[in-house]
Amino acid sequence: MSAPAAAPLGTAKTVWLVTEREVGSKLRSKAFLISTLVLVLLLLGGLIVSSLLAASPSKTTVAVTSETAKYVSGRDDVETKTVDTPAQARALVKSGRADAALVPQPQGDSPFDYVVLAKDTVPQSLVASLSQGPPVVLLQHNGQNDLLRYLVAVGFGVVFLVAASMFGSTIAQSVVEEKSTRVVEILISAIPVRTLLAGKVLGNTILAMGQILVLVTIAAIGLGVTGHAPVLTGLASPLVWFAVFFLFGFVLLASLFAAAGAMVSRQEDVGATTMPLTMLILLPYFLVIFLNGNPVALTVLSYVPFSAPVAMPLRIYLGQAQGWEPILSLGILIATCAGAIWVGSRIYRNSLLRMGARVKLREALTG
Repeated sequence: MSAPAAAPLGTAKTVWLVTEREVGSKLRSKAFLISTLVLVLLLLGGLIVSSLLAASPSKTTVAVTSETAKYVSGRDDVETKTVDTPAQARALVKSGRADAALVPQPQGDSPFDYVVLAKDTVPQSLVASLSQGPPVVLLQHNGQNDLLRYLVAVGFGVVFLVAASMFGSTIAQSVVEEKSTRVVEILISAIPVRTLLAGKVLGNTILAMGQILVLVTIAAIGLGVTGHAPVLTGLASPLVWFAVFFLFGFVLLASLFAAAGAMVSRQEDVGATTMPLTMLILLPYFLVIFLNGNPVALTVLSYVPFSAPVAMPLRIYLGQAQGWEPILSLGILIATCAGAIWVGSRIYRNSLLRMGARVKLREALTG
């Protein structure tokens, strides 16, 4: 009596098997482990450097006399060297032992009682701190400064750019490798093509999200240890939204990168099909970085699916987004993600078994 045939695996089980295969192969890859370690070291280095700079801000060394010392007293950005005469102050500047000097000025047409001496360049920071201006009252305080806003924009942008580019290219290269070695023919003889694509996307999404969680955890611990807890408190909600937007944004791009890889049969041709996708990542990244101080431009970018994962969390951090805006932007991103999955799976299915020359986009879509 023959043994009963094994029951076919369900779709969910098959997808999970492909997912486990993708995750396992990446975790055994030295390139993936090294790249993750490099990102962690870069993050730690950035936190250490920023902490050192904040702990010991640069100071301008200023030579002063007893008459001019009062003009810079109590300033944290100035280190004073008191001398007896203006000639001694001038000598310190000439020798380079002082960045500038404040010496008395005889009464004349100038409204100032002192003059600033410098060697060969104007000490802009000192002059700016000595300049008198009218008092300014802000009617609405947003609690953020330009430097911090820029750093947050760069942080969100770099994480999304690196993760999407690295994992996207990895997915495309993996598809081409399986296609060129004919392994894919064995795989799709056992499982449907869409199931194979879903497993690939899910596996790399798990890895990317895991990498993001590791970086966020290290950043949170580092900010707490270095005394930047208020910054971390302000970033709590934006980081949660960034993780949600990153999830759907990554699935969108992963599906398209897999489709781009299926259109070619050689590794050297991958760049030609993935270049448009790389530009879709780079262009919004640079727009958010350069236009982070423009509320109108940032609002528009927060609704564009390829820039929303960076722009919307930044607007939330800056307090510019209304409560309904992240939900609407996320809805647009999810709808675009669904469309990208449909297009990507169609291209993937129609191109996967076609060897030789690169498959044209119209042929990949029409089959």
